[in-house]
Amino acid sequence: MTAMLQADLLSQIPLFDSLSDEDREALGKRLNERPFKAGESVFAKGDKGSAMYIVLSGAVQIFLPPPDKDTPRVTLKDVRTGEYFGELSLFDDKPRSASVEATVDTVLLELTRDELGEHLSKSKNAALAILSEMAERLRETNAMLSQRAAKDVVKEIEENLTWGQRLADKVAELNGSWAFILFLLGLTASWSVLNLALGDPDKGGHAFDGYPFQAFNLLLAILVALQGPLIVMSQNRQTMKDRAQAETDFRVNLKNEVGIEQIARELSAFRAETIKRLDVVERLGRNERVRTEITPKTPGGPLSSGGTA
Repeated sequence: MTAMLQADLLSQIPLFDSLSDEDREALGKRLNERPFKAGESVFAKGDKGSAMYIVLSGAVQIFLPPPDKDTPRVTLKDVRTGEYFGELSLFDDKPRSASVEATVDTVLLELTRDELGEHLSKSKNAALAILSEMAERLRETNAMLSQRAAKDVVKEIEENLTWGQRLADKVAELNGSWAFILFLLGLTASWSVLNLALGDPDKGGHAFDGYPFQAFNLLLAILVALQGPLIVMSQNRQTMKDRAQAETDFRVNLKNEVGIEQIARELSAFRAETIKRLDVVERLGRNERVRTEITPKTPGGPLSSGGTA
């Protein structure tokens, strides 16, 4: 595979899309092809991470290994050709948070931390571009955490609807009710009875729509033709509301997770500080007891009976 094609794959990764073409091409030359058989493990949860991977061909599955044999593993994502994973290991030494296994015969492009560091040491522009991208991500995260994540997105969407969209929602709501069914049945019965009562126009009657009620059938056909698009419009808008609600739920869960992690870190720091202070107090108390035991007592008491004043 040429370095140009490897550079094109790097351009699809947000971490490297701000690099210049020369930097991406030079970095593409540092990618190493690693083949994996179907079912072969790429890395396991807890392994030390030092490289990221791009799927050149095939597919891999990211999953959480089961705690025991009777529990199925939890699949997180299926990564296919052109996608990537493990990019955070380029910047820290933390263990892998999940396991990865090839689902079919797969070829991965590997970029190690050492290769990336060596390239960044030679290219100041590439280092600044990557730092700028990471700073932008951190700024977006801070902005998200500083804002109130929970909000009524459905209410916001409904407040910005046009009159046509509101009409479509009303029609869809009416069509799914017993009121509309009863109205349609009543209209049909009234129309039929009225025209039959007025008589057949072929026999001198004055029915405005005699049997077989062609005008009424035309009216129903127009009604059905209009109902379909209006209902689809309303369903599409409901899908948009569901998607917005799901995104809000994700932001709330993410913010809660970050907040819980922060509380856990603060509790851990508080516990460590408390233990340190208790050790200091215990050492001071022990030293005070030892000093009290080894200090000689001052002689005193009443004068001896044989002494003189």
